[in-house]
Amino acid sequence: MSRMLAGLMWMIGGLFLVPTAQCDAPVAPIDAAPDMALARIAQGSLEGTAGPGGIRVFKGIPYARPPVGEFRWTAPTAPEPWAGVRDATQFGAGCIQPPWPAQSIFAVPPAPTSEDCLFLNIWSPAEARGAPVIVFIHGGSLVRGSGGDPYYDGTHFAEQGVVFVTINYRLGALGWLALPELSAESPDQVSGNYGLLDQVQALAWVRDNIAAFGGDPANVTIMGESAGGMSVAYLLATPLAKGLFHKAIAQSFAIYAIPELDAARHGLPSAESQGSRLLQATGTDDLGALRAMDGHAVTGAALRSRLFLKGTVDGHVLKRQLVEVFDHGEQAKVPTMVGFNRDEMETLMGLMPALPPSAEAYESGVRRIYGDLASAYLALYPGEDVRASMMAAARDVSMGWSAERVARSMADAGQPSYTYLFEHTYPAALDRQLHAFHAAELPFIFGHVDKGSPLTPNWPAPEGPVEKALSQAMLAYWTSFARDGAPTAPGHPDWPQYAPERPWMRFEATPVVSPQVMPGMFELHEEVMQRQRRSGNQPWGLRAGIGDPVPPPGGD
Repeated sequence: MSRMLAGLMWMIGGLFLVPTAQCDAPVAPIDAAPDMALARIAQGSLEGTAGPGGIRVFKGIPYARPPVGEFRWTAPTAPEPWAGVRDATQFGAGCIQPPWPAQSIFAVPPAPTSEDCLFLNIWSPAEARGAPVIVFIHGGSLVRGSGGDPYYDGTHFAEQGVVFVTINYRLGALGWLALPELSAESPDQVSGNYGLLDQVQALAWVRDNIAAFGGDPANVTIMGESAGGMSVAYLLATPLAKGLFHKAIAQSFAIYAIPELDAARHGLPSAESQGSRLLQATGTDDLGALRAMDGHAVTGAALRSRLFLKGTVDGHVLKRQLVEVFDHGEQAKVPTMVGFNRDEMETLMGLMPALPPSAEAYESGVRRIYGDLASAYLALYPGEDVRASMMAAARDVSMGWSAERVARSMADAGQPSYTYLFEHTYPAALDRQLHAFHAAELPFIFGHVDKGSPLTPNWPAPEGPVEKALSQAMLAYWTSFARDGAPTAPGHPDWPQYAPERPWMRFEATPVVSPQVMPGMFELHEEVMQRQRRSGNQPWGLRAGIGDPVPPPGGD
């Protein structure tokens, strides 16, 4: 039977065999061709692919109206329906972004990009019914990346019984720009955070439609790494996402200080004043002219101006600084899994300050800057190996401290919370003088540890029996957490909840439970952060070591 004829028969005769968006019956009708998968949602009908094991894959599904023209820099709204059967066998365009440097370990082959980019992709188990759902948010500093990047292929999650979703969201200046003119035209009198609003819209789409792919809309886990992990923290904090997800996984993320909409605070300029730099960089004098510019030109101008935009505290989407949201217990109360990698900074050296000329210069600088905290600092980050100590400090001031602070806040709120440290180093990484680098855990979690797995051209591929066994364990922990909120893996240790003694799961050659990781690390950086907050004129979570002075105990 031809694909076209099969689709026609499905549309005419399969009306009672395929679910609506509110039904949880299996997706594929009995008369579908072996290599095609069919689904019908509120927007219309979709044709995807059916692969080995019956895994159904639907790509390039629009979850919002294209944010182009007059809709650039506005909140996303529901997508338009379509007639006939939409081809869902190819990824949609990624959001406009600069290419990765060719030598970057994260560089992916060039792919089409466009402002019409608000698409999501779904991997669904065969005959799924009421399956747990994971919505994955990609990393890339909120500047690069897409849900179609090869290392986010969700096949192995679907093989474990999870409906796996990846999403695109607006990036760079097109996704995070705040301007007084944009705030004035907004019904909520705010601007910025458009990429975050896209993520909320995608979650609303999942709630309304995922049953048609065998997923349970009442059992959705959000998951992200790097900027995607920070996005998970944003979603935990924003009231607009409450009720749209039920568990959260954040990997290698930070909850550092972010700009406020129209006021300079915490040593940061306001988000609107940062955005006004884009008008100067583009030579435009009004919002209409900026909207008329080519999206690639807007993105390029922002990068040339070193305008790297993040979330904005606007009083509506993000009501407070993230640490304040958690301090006030205003975050979503859901089971949470958080963690980071031992050697994050090996592939993030551009974020590091310059190394001092000697161990003596390093130690004297630390004592001058950290004052009464210097001894505790040097106990954690001694001068014997300055480079290693500065890399560890840069990791901990952002990702290490952030993971434990979120875990602690969730535990204080009565929610199950789990922490991990990824430490495994494999031969191909060692050949590149790398260890447990930033994002090194991704192929293990996604199951991409076989020869020919979908990684980037520059990624040192993890292969071998040790890597295969570790990957199977990590995939089991992640999928069981999505299923019932308690990470377990057959034949491996039970993962204890975060508690005052702070047990962590350490992913070495095998998973190992450790009673404590990096004793004193959290306490030091929490004290530094509190002093910076009290001072009122310093950001936190952005600098470590021989950067700006830490305020004294009173914040004077």
